[in-house]
Amino acid sequence: MFGYIYKRTSHAIEVLLIVSIITFAVLQWIPGDAAQLILGAEATPEKVAALRTAMGLDRPWYIQYWDWLKGLFQLDLGRSYLFGQEVVTLIQQRLPVTMSLAAFSMILASVTAIILGSMAAIKKNTTVDYISTSLMQLGSSVPAFWLGMLFIVYFGLELKWFPVAGYVSPDHGLGPYLHSIALPSIVLAIGEVGMLLRTVRTSMLDSLSQDFMDMAKAKGLASSTMYLKYALRSAMIAPINVMGLQFAKMVGGTVVVESVFGLPGVGRLVLVAVEQRDIFLFQGLVMFITMLVILISLLVDIAVMFINPRIRIEMQGE
Repeated sequence: MFGYIYKRTSHAIEVLLIVSIITFAVLQWIPGDAAQLILGAEATPEKVAALRTAMGLDRPWYIQYWDWLKGLFQLDLGRSYLFGQEVVTLIQQRLPVTMSLAAFSMILASVTAIILGSMAAIKKNTTVDYISTSLMQLGSSVPAFWLGMLFIVYFGLELKWFPVAGYVSPDHGLGPYLHSIALPSIVLAIGEVGMLLRTVRTSMLDSLSQDFMDMAKAKGLASSTMYLKYALRSAMIAPINVMGLQFAKMVGGTVVVESVFGLPGVGRLVLVAVEQRDIFLFQGLVMFITMLVILISLLVDIAVMFINPRIRIEMQGE
């Protein structure tokens, strides 16, 4: 087990180094002067040169990269010249919003996929199966920004069930907090439910074809016991792995939904960093999101290893 964790951790460090090189290189190659963009077109050459020196942009690229890399290992993600704050501070302020959005979306997508996927497998080639498959394909193909605007117009402006934009902190009450995060969570969940539903359906069909299901039927067990206690429990190993990967994807891919609904999360901060050409902010956000996604993936792999005894046996045999 420890050997497996060591291998995954080593691989994670390699991925981080590769992402850091790509991120730094891309920002170096993009045309334009970051100091000039920050100060504006009317800034004097002297002010631009002074800001370049203050930002360290006048040094050779390899020195800039090395200093930035050393800072990463010290959890120093740099300082945003746009906000005048440390990148870590900006992330701490906005991370609860993104994590809340991703968590609620994952819960909604998981519950929906488990229910519809299980019903589709049990009622294979029936109307229930066809409806579930259609919903799966529809959810995967609808763009998040279009669906978000549609939901804002209908549920926010027409029916006035939900606020059309903004975020309410849990400090102001659980009800207002859930009310503000509900609609964007639904939009994000719809885009992710398709793959998970497909995985649940496939795994459930495989479980229903196993010998232990024939034994359960021979014993005369109730249908609810057979499907919930035996088939579904056996079928959840693959979906759990997919859930973890999708959650990691949600954490790193909330830019569109946060922008549409005006949520002050990490995803929207990435968009601001790109628009304003805040190099240090963008670099720090990319590396933080990469580290977070890798950490979540590692934890999911370890959890699946404990859940699935077959993986533990294979690892002991290596």
